Amino acid sequence: MSDAQVTTRRAFRRTDDYNPGTSKLKLVEKTLPLPLLPTSVLVKVHAVALNYRDANIANGGNPWPVLPNGILGNDAAGEVIAVGDKVRTLVLGDKVGPIIDTEYISGREVGRSWLAADEDGVMADHIVFDEAVLCKLPTHLDWVEAATIPCAGVTAWSALKGMSIGQTVLIQGTGGVSMFALKLARAAGLRVILTSSSDKKLEQMKEKFASPPILTINYATSPDWNQEVLRLTRGVGVDIVIENGGTGSLVKSLKCTRRGGIVSQVGYLAKQNPMELAELVSTIIDRRVILRGINAGSKHDTEDCCAALSASQASLDDLIDRIFPFEQAEEAVQYIWEGRQIGKVVLKL
Repeated sequence: MSDAQVTTRRAFRRTDDYNPGTSKLKLVEKTLPLPLLPTSVLVKVHAVALNYRDANIANGGNPWPVLPNGILGNDAAGEVIAVGDKVRTLVLGDKVGPIIDTEYISGREVGRSWLAADEDGVMADHIVFDEAVLCKLPTHLDWVEAATIPCAGVTAWSALKGMSIGQTVLIQGTGGVSMFALKLARAAGLRVILTSSSDKKLEQMKEKFASPPILTINYATSPDWNQEVLRLTRGVGVDIVIENGGTGSLVKSLKCTRRGGIVSQVGYLAKQNPMELAELVSTIIDRRVILRGINAGSKHDTEDCCAALSASQASLDDLIDRIFPFEQAEEAVQYIWEGRQIGKVVLKL
């Protein structure tokens, strides 16, 4: 093992106190698991990108079981500072981040283990992972930009698979995955329709991405927004939807997707009510829509996404909404919980 010269780490663990107004995180210090196992890697974390999932877990809303008082966060970028003596794919100084489902390497695995849920996450100043679950991140990006890739970036990448130049994508909302999808879609030559409940956010997006222009719909003032999508596409429907609402929006998304199109279900931001899915089966059959669940992606997906970003030398700074110091993790999580962001919120160490 290389000499890491560090033996402890600071990390934010959940309090699991879900009462409104109470602290959701606690900063703790713990000894690192040293010496490293033969294939383990010690990473000095420089940035942790947050997702809605983090705020949802911290407030008790995750629909799957989570490790009690676990460490939050599944998006990080850091520097390799020590390696086990059998590590072959990484060296000191590499810019890396862990995949968020550590059981999902090739895409054929049947198990799952999610950071910040089934196992501790990455909201810490140092993390230790097996080399098999670490990916090299694009070297042209700074730490803050690179930290957005493993979850939001790979989710957007996976959700857009199968698109072709000139097709139309409907992107719901202005959160991290949505903004990453918008960035990738425009780079791939896709026409974008963006929805939000805020006219202010939509105007900001139109100004920010003025050429070529994006189309926008306020779903709060246009409750039949699926009809508006059909109007904008001359009755055909979009080729693909980045769907993150869940039961409240899924059927409408299906209804405004072209026959044979794709709906990529990436999230569940709205309150979930099975009664809203009464037309689900009939609509899927009628429109021949492919409904696919997107749970980020495999290690191979992560590598492909990073390769594309490296090849294009794409900058991701325009995806960053706000940067918080690591010590203000509580405030950053609350900021996301209140839905104040447009894009990514990142903790910088």
